[in-house]
Amino acid sequence: MKKTFTGFFIGASLLCVLFIIVLATGLWKRFFYLKTDERIKTRIVTPETGSSSDSGRPGQRQWEDSLSTKIPLENNEILIAVINKESEEGNAEEQFAAYINAAAPENIHITFIGYDMQSGRYRRLWNAPTAASRVETISLSIHDLIGDRNNCVIVTGMNSRNEHTMTIFRKGPNQAKDDAFNKIAELQIDGSIIIQESGRSLAYQQGLTTGQSYNIAAYNHDSTSGNILDQIETIYSYNPSAGQYEQIRVTRIPGSQIEQRRLRELLSGTPGVFESFINDLWYYVSPQGTIDSRQYIYFDPAGREIIFFGEEAQQVFHWQSSMHTRYGLYVRSQNISITTLLRSIDIELESLDSIRLRVNEDVRLPITISTTWDGSYRRAGTVNQERPASRIMPAVDAAYDTSWGRIRFNNTGDYTITSSGTVSKGYYVFYRVGETNLLELRPDDANNGAENRTVYRVDASSNAVLNLSRVRIGSTGIQDMQEPPVTLTPVAN
Repeated sequence: MKKTFTGFFIGASLLCVLFIIVLATGLWKRFFYLKTDERIKTRIVTPETGSSSDSGRPGQRQWEDSLSTKIPLENNEILIAVINKESEEGNAEEQFAAYINAAAPENIHITFIGYDMQSGRYRRLWNAPTAASRVETISLSIHDLIGDRNNCVIVTGMNSRNEHTMTIFRKGPNQAKDDAFNKIAELQIDGSIIIQESGRSLAYQQGLTTGQSYNIAAYNHDSTSGNILDQIETIYSYNPSAGQYEQIRVTRIPGSQIEQRRLRELLSGTPGVFESFINDLWYYVSPQGTIDSRQYIYFDPAGREIIFFGEEAQQVFHWQSSMHTRYGLYVRSQNISITTLLRSIDIELESLDSIRLRVNEDVRLPITISTTWDGSYRRAGTVNQERPASRIMPAVDAAYDTSWGRIRFNNTGDYTITSSGTVSKGYYVFYRVGETNLLELRPDDANNGAENRTVYRVDASSNAVLNLSRVRIGSTGIQDMQEPPVTLTPVAN
């Protein structure tokens, strides 16, 4: 009996040692991935979850077409995205490739593949992790952010918490060292991240001088506020001495005052709720507050289509995947005619009848610094509200005395309010919903494009006096805010 127990103990010990050796040497990985690696590393693998699944149309594969690198990746590495660039010498093509390791798919890495002149072949010269982890959201781009023509590689995507991420790498000062790429910025924000493009001189365009570096704006939830839509804007600027993007300004941006219960329903992440909310036609709203019916977007979640109309051209995109964010929805789409044209749309809720869009597009998913589709959009009509809004031409050089002070409407679409020596400015628009005349005021404050719009019902009385009553326009129609009205008495010219 004792010998039997001793033999069993020795045998079990040997099996444990053998198991540890197999784990340590990674033999199990090679056995498991050997047969599948060549098949999967030439395309993007997009998990199908919930509303992200494709509708099964012919030719509408997830991020279709084959991707390839100059040299094969390792057996356990899965290629996600590739972007090519010409080498500094101009005699070869270089690549940045995003990939995941099959053993740790929660981390997305980037690698640089360059041409080695001495050996006459391509080599992997550099690898680094990024902040992104959601494969279906990854985007690569190359852009001169600093203005010195030393291009940066920008990796954007989302992490497991559905936060937007941006990781930026730039070749270091040691140009002789091929792998000298430094991380100059990495952000993870529950709102959105924007590269603020600024104008550069003609001398820069002609290669005669350097240009101004671009700032990065990040919009995060204001945890100190009871309003879910209140945000904190943080501006990052490049510091040449430190070689890093550093925070330079923080600004609180008030969001629309919407009924918090309804707001939580829309932003709860419950499948189909926000998709149903945006299932409509949306018109573009200019920075001056005017509605442009010549540019609109139609969201059709049930039909898995998104229609963009602008500049007399219509583009139809197939709704491929979507995921919820803190402020709305992140949608990936593909042009039904040009299958290599991909477009991602970050949709944020502004009010119960307006949304803000940030659109990125290109053939191979690079981030677009600016796009004509970015901006605010107003709902054209809903199932519960069949009377669309129509614009009324603003008054021409009319001035009124009010409890706010003296307000003057100019025929250019802007207004000024003068009170006790203080002057505030902004934009306005008169429009009509059904038989109701409305006025919207948008102050021109210093919040870098932030909006704090107010809408009033306009009731005219005798002697051209106007009474303004604060209202809210939502999916159920016009709701009175039960605030004291403001009287506008005309001023004689």
